[in-house]
Amino acid sequence: MAAAAAVVGAFGYFALNWGMEGAIHNRRTQTVPDLKNRSLSAALDLLAPLNIGLKKTGTEFSAAAPISSILRQDPPAGTVVREGKIVRVIVSEGGQTVLAPAVVGLPLRNAEMMLRQSQLLLGEVGEAYSLKAEKGLVLSQDPKNETSVEKNATVNLVVSGGPPPAGVNLMPDFQRKKIDDVKAWAAGAGLAVAVATDATSPFPSGTVLTQSPAPDVALASDAKVAVTISGRQGAAPDADAKTFHYELSQGGTDSQVRIVIVDKYGERELFNGLRKPGSKIDVPVQVSGGAHVKIYLNGILVEEQDL
Repeated sequence: MAAAAAVVGAFGYFALNWGMEGAIHNRRTQTVPDLKNRSLSAALDLLAPLNIGLKKTGTEFSAAAPISSILRQDPPAGTVVREGKIVRVIVSEGGQTVLAPAVVGLPLRNAEMMLRQSQLLLGEVGEAYSLKAEKGLVLSQDPKNETSVEKNATVNLVVSGGPPPAGVNLMPDFQRKKIDDVKAWAAGAGLAVAVATDATSPFPSGTVLTQSPAPDVALASDAKVAVTISGRQGAAPDADAKTFHYELSQGGTDSQVRIVIVDKYGERELFNGLRKPGSKIDVPVQVSGGAHVKIYLNGILVEEQDL
């Protein structure tokens, strides 16, 4: 009886195995399509009519394929498989990204070093005259600082060429200066100035809050100049006048320190210079509601403080 049962069991096993193999081999064959750079949903639309399955098995960073698109597949495109086969894919997470450092105000050589340290490359370097920045200092960058960019991307810079030659007129920086300074300059340049007033400003009356054009913009003979000044009556209370204090940590090497204040009137630089470890920096500042200060060391934002 045992022998008979064993024979029956063996027969059943081989019959089942033969039936399954037959069912598999009776399935039609299909050619695996190229799924590279396609989204998962688009890949499913291609595979469904072929009765081929899809399985995501992992992700990788890659600048060669758009984010969320298929980077690689197994089996590869062109492989002949039977229906029911599962195609395994790796999906792209896009290129690895880094934050562009702040290099405005740095010498060009220092700016290039900062970019390399951030795994970025120096792109085109232009030059523009400037009344604000010494020759060789970075005036602007593209992309701007704190922008998320792909690793090894290029950052284009504009560097100061120093003061302009005779015959080239640039807009001076009048922010936080007096309206009398603007009027005296405009009279000498033969330009009219449109003046608006902000009565809510905490700054002393007549202080320039905003200006147009921006500093260092080249001016035509018919340029339109406009400023907004504080309309506050009387002197600003002592509470509005503060001294911002910052102290560098001991040890290490000299650091390029840049201190910027941001308020409702925009962003302006309070300090920019090379300082030794342990140096103390005190800069006077008048505060407008909601202002905060950003501190950059060697182009990297290291601290923010509300005022």
